[in-house]
Amino acid sequence: MNITMLKGKLHMATVTHAELWYDGSCAIAADLIKLAGLREFEKIDIYNVDNGERFSTYVIQAEAGSGIISMNGAAARRVQVGDRVIIAAYGSIREDQADDFLPKLVYLGKNNVVERTANTIPVQAA
Repeated sequence: MNITMLKGKLHMATVTHAELWYDGSCAIAADLIKLAGLREFEKIDIYNVDNGERFSTYVIQAEAGSGIISMNGAAARRVQVGDRVIIAAYGSIREDQADDFLPKLVYLGKNNVVERTANTIPVQAA
């Protein structure tokens, strides 16, 4: 049996652009795409921390080192520049591989600068 696992995410990215009349997608700085293990044209889910919107789109590449996180087309209506979002991608793996699988987690700070990377999330305390 296959199960769906979190493959990679950009945590607390800041939306830098919202371009309604650009091809629909999410432009992400190329270095962040690579660090999170994403691929151009891969389906992603966006979770807007500021307004609770959740939607899907796909990755397109923005200039490496630019810090760009741009919601384009219809996705531009789900955000405002400055909103904090979580960008997540998932993959299907065999259940017997799940215990050894580690996602690529990228935690971003101001101007979408990488604060840290990880492949585990601490256990949530009571």
